[in-house]
Amino acid sequence: MTMLDETAQKRVAAAIAKVELETDAELVTVLAPQADDYTYIPLLWAGLLALVVPGLINYIPGWLNAHLLLLAQWATFIVLGLVFRIPSVTTRLVPRHVRHWRAGNMARRQFLERQLHHTQNGTGMLIFVSEAERYVEILVDEGISSRIGNETWAAIIEDFTRRVARGETMEGFVACIEACGQHLKQHVQLTQARNELPDRLVVLG
Repeated sequence: MTMLDETAQKRVAAAIAKVELETDAELVTVLAPQADDYTYIPLLWAGLLALVVPGLINYIPGWLNAHLLLLAQWATFIVLGLVFRIPSVTTRLVPRHVRHWRAGNMARRQFLERQLHHTQNGTGMLIFVSEAERYVEILVDEGISSRIGNETWAAIIEDFTRRVARGETMEGFVACIEACGQHLKQHVQLTQARNELPDRLVVLG
């Protein structure tokens, strides 16, 4: 996960505060190292390969007897089970649509847990990132979605996702907040000064 020093987190908080000075939107940013530990994935792959490898070896006549084939199967399962639990390896074993489904579910839970659906005039906005999945999502409440279509956020999300892939998550947050702010200032103008939610980056453990 990207190292988050105090200076970087202050940059994100300052970017949020600046946008909220000029718009009624209430921004919350959330960073997750990963959406799921995918515990079952390494065991599933290790189990499948442990079934296949001894079968392939068995096609070599006279190489291993039944006892040694069983030991080879156990060894294959144990070794691959450990290797596949390395986070960078595990992520590659998980289908993309599964990773994005898990991350999307986490984003929606965070939207509710952070009370973004209870802001005055329904102007809550979540910018969510799950680094392991390289997943970025922007979720907004009705007060914003009724004025700005989801297609507006698509290019911002695409740029942010590229930054996450390059390890530039902090820079991505600041750029994303500023880009969102440009649209919010046009369509969700400030009507009264308020600050219902904390202006900080929420980092999930």
